[in-house]
Amino acid sequence: MGNIIRIGALISGSGTNLQAIIDSCEQGKIDGKIVFVGSDNFGASGLEKAAKHNIPSFVVDYASIIRKFNKDPDNMKLPDDFDEKDVCSKLPIFPEDAHMQKIKTFVYTRAIAEAMFLEKMKPCPFDLLVLAGFMRNLTPYFIDRVNTDSKNPRIMNIHPALLPAFPGVDGYGDTFRYGAKVGGCTVHFIDYGEDSGPIIGQRAFAIEEDDTIDSIKKKGLALEWELYPECIQLFAQKRLNIVSVISNRDKGGVVLYRKVVKIRR
Repeated sequence: MGNIIRIGALISGSGTNLQAIIDSCEQGKIDGKIVFVGSDNFGASGLEKAAKHNIPSFVVDYASIIRKFNKDPDNMKLPDDFDEKDVCSKLPIFPEDAHMQKIKTFVYTRAIAEAMFLEKMKPCPFDLLVLAGFMRNLTPYFIDRVNTDSKNPRIMNIHPALLPAFPGVDGYGDTFRYGAKVGGCTVHFIDYGEDSGPIIGQRAFAIEEDDTIDSIKKKGLALEWELYPECIQLFAQKRLNIVSVISNRDKGGVVLYRKVVKIRR
């Protein structure tokens, strides 16, 4: 066993991936320990899993923050270090014709909530933050304060589809409705986009004619519970490197690069 890494986790629901990570830590499959669990939802049953393992937990109520902002935006205090221009310049998630008020509501409410998360996380230093069914988009405000070294990202996510296909909240559902013959899951580092960060690992399964949305979710979850701990262990072993490789050249001859995760042997 190598050095034990400190792992923070964010959840929104049942925390099945959280439980898989907890179990893997306790069984020695991950050289790590979960030091906190945060949620955007007081009703997340994953918080009970944290309590059973004596893991500190906390909640930031996004829904309440959004309601208060919509009702009285002038009385909502933004973080002192919030730079609206910087954050908005890094956001790729809105179409060009999106209403400015919609963008501001999203960015402001997320920054307020994320600042609360960062404050609650302060007493629990961590090496890696895992998103285990956390259903909120993180903004550059939060990401930049966790990823202080651009060459060593520290936020990992698991997605229920074979990215880059089917990003978003319902990967298995989108895979099934599209009629795909293969489904799967992906673990990746977070960047500013939606499920667009460098891919660490993937697992796939066949979709048969008699499969249902429920049966493919069952197949996918079984793979998620194996893949996520494996990828976290690679991080614990310091075997994950972000490298830039040539993607292609545009029409003007400019070389285009893409970021990939190189796994050291």
